[in-house]
Amino acid sequence: MTSPIRTERHDDVLVIISNNPPVNALGAAVRQGLEAGIKEAVGDDSIKAVVIRCDGRTFFAGADITEFGKPMQEPGLGTVIDMIEAADKPVVAAIHGTALGGGCEVTLGCHYRVAVPSAKIGTPEVKLGLLPGAGGTQRIPRIAGVPLALEMTAIGNPISAKKALDAGLIDKIVGEDSLEADAIAFARGVAAQRPLPRASEKTATADPEAVESFKKANGRKFRGFDAPAANIRCVEASTEGSFADGIQTERKEFMKLMMGTQSAAQRHLFFAERQAAKVDDIPADTKKRDIKKVGVIGAGTMGGGISMNFLQAGIPVTIVETAQDALDRGVATIRKNYEASAKKGRYTTEKVEAMMGLLTPTLSLDDLADCDLVIEAIYENMDVKKEVFGKLDTIVKQGAILASNTSYLNVDEIAASTKRPQDVIGMHFFSPANVMKLLEVVRGAKTADDVLATVMALAKPIGKVAVVSGVCDGFIGNRMLSQRQKPATDLLMEGATPEQVDKVHVGMGMPMGPFQMSDLAGVDIGWHRDPSRIESIRDALAAEGRWGQKKQAGFYDYDEKRTPSPSPRVGEIIDDFRAKAGKEKREVSDQEIVERTLYPMVNEGAKILSEGMAQRASDIDVVWIYGYGWPVYTGGPMFWANTVGLDTIVAGLEKHGVEVAPLLKEKAAKGEKF
Repeated sequence: MTSPIRTERHDDVLVIISNNPPVNALGAAVRQGLEAGIKEAVGDDSIKAVVIRCDGRTFFAGADITEFGKPMQEPGLGTVIDMIEAADKPVVAAIHGTALGGGCEVTLGCHYRVAVPSAKIGTPEVKLGLLPGAGGTQRIPRIAGVPLALEMTAIGNPISAKKALDAGLIDKIVGEDSLEADAIAFARGVAAQRPLPRASEKTATADPEAVESFKKANGRKFRGFDAPAANIRCVEASTEGSFADGIQTERKEFMKLMMGTQSAAQRHLFFAERQAAKVDDIPADTKKRDIKKVGVIGAGTMGGGISMNFLQAGIPVTIVETAQDALDRGVATIRKNYEASAKKGRYTTEKVEAMMGLLTPTLSLDDLADCDLVIEAIYENMDVKKEVFGKLDTIVKQGAILASNTSYLNVDEIAASTKRPQDVIGMHFFSPANVMKLLEVVRGAKTADDVLATVMALAKPIGKVAVVSGVCDGFIGNRMLSQRQKPATDLLMEGATPEQVDKVHVGMGMPMGPFQMSDLAGVDIGWHRDPSRIESIRDALAAEGRWGQKKQAGFYDYDEKRTPSPSPRVGEIIDDFRAKAGKEKREVSDQEIVERTLYPMVNEGAKILSEGMAQRASDIDVVWIYGYGWPVYTGGPMFWANTVGLDTIVAGLEKHGVEVAPLLKEKAAKGEKF
């Protein structure tokens, strides 16, 4: 096999070049090639300096993640970086694209670093539940100081070449199209300089105020995650002793994270997100339809948010409403949202105007005639949706895709109201649609392969993570959610309080519990609107106008800032229902709440898989993490079930009288995992 590393002599400078597409990952063959290249340079008296660069679109963009969990092939990355740093000839990193993770650490081991203006460097390992384990937590603070080291390691977002230059992580910004030549010239310019600047020989200055301030500013973001705290500990260690001591701390913390459940869960999600984009029975080279203009029906919260995704991607949108005031209100909200983002520095004023310039408001469906994709985003009523699709069938050009944003209605029934069911698909965005990353793509029985392939491919440019679902009530996410809501209400009848149930869910890392979610969405959603017909706790709340946060009263009472507090009135309503049902109030444990509200979700996930409504268990995890805020560090409900033990899930379901899905029971009996 040809080595991914080659060397080229430029008189007295040796250039070590990696060509390991697509991202020059630092796999074993690359590490071995780097080691050989450094040995070649050190052993040749005619070589005065070394440049390390990469072919392709990027510098080393990280470790080879497929090697994680497998026996390490020598040399390890830390060994290679130490060898680079120990070289008695200056080694210059020539950076383009992104130098991420292990790639960033390679640059830190080099004596000098040059980069093109568009380059970015960073250590995003924290997003996989890890830390830069080849000296990154020790070299960054020694070169650039503790505050930037905390930001780079514990948050993990890459920084620009300009910011890196200002911090000393880059020595010079060179020409975008002359990287190699400029790097060689730079290397010659420093060839005679001694001593060589080695990061490991520098001193990191303690900054306890910066550490405390950083922890305080990011406490909410880091809640529940192990890796940020480990990164912070390692950065602090860089200021407390020798480089060797710091490396020992880094190694210990790295191994603890690598062997832990959280990193396994976050690495699972990394692969799951990429796998979700693939549709198993559609060839990857399926020709996509051109989407140059999009129509959106409905200018409310969902329609406006959906429109923003396409406008941000530079795709013109025609938005339709039935009344001028509703249309004006929707357009004004879109502008207001963009201007708020501009104030935070996300957009320039020119960009806001450019996006608004792509928006065409109208009161006529006829103006959608030339759209390539039309998305219906009106309220959940099957008769109204069928009427709209029937009209679209006669208006919109042939070959256009007709999509519904329905969250649970039958897409096949909607498609049957047209003469082109092959062009109909579900595109279920999550609210707020311009923020939430999930897009459930609902494949109808007659949806054409190229329609599905087109919509799946469209997700990336509009900033979404797409997951395919079959047609069933609630699709993947809401179907599983329903299995949590009913037992949560049953628990109130037995003695639990809304705040206890919610506290258990929040304690597990959820953004909110079932009753907090109900208050946020609106207790009145789906209510029959008859105050005299009270058949449930929810009916009783709705009949009294306790519709949730919007009324400052739901399962909780709310102040002007929408801060919740337990409601004595809700307690009375629950006690009254319990008494009428002849139930005794009892103590409900937190564990029972987990077993009764979360285990049934896993059970429903198993049914969804066995029915073919989801392609794979990891797709379900992606839905729940990106659509409902399931904690990333548990990997999603199906991965979480694996860590709990499927036999434990089955036993818990049986204990509470829930019929266990055959697939779940079978896997548990065989000791298998999802």
